[in-house]
Amino acid sequence: MSSRGEARDRGQAIVLVLAVVVVTVVLAAAVGRFSARLVDQQQAQLAADAAALAGVVAGRDAAERLAVLNDGVLLLFVSTGVEVTVEVRVGDVTARARATRAP
Repeated sequence: MSSRGEARDRGQAIVLVLAVVVVTVVLAAAVGRFSARLVDQQQAQLAADAAALAGVVAGRDAAERLAVLNDGVLLLFVSTGVEVTVEVRVGDVTARARATRAP
């Protein structure tokens, strides 16, 4: 009688182990997606900052060039003389930055 009970217990253990494996895989995938999104946000902000600085010094063409060099697309370029505002998209993430010539 005990051998039948042990066989049933072993079957339950396999189900529990499979459940733990599935949960672990799902969590790993979620962490991976979150990490990729975080990297995109960082890259987008970096591209926007570089484009804004380049734009305040050398204009729209320089801002666009720096955005592209940082894997981004320049979506917005506004210059008010001493201040430049840019918006850059990297992947699905958009970032905005401002730079000024003033000290």
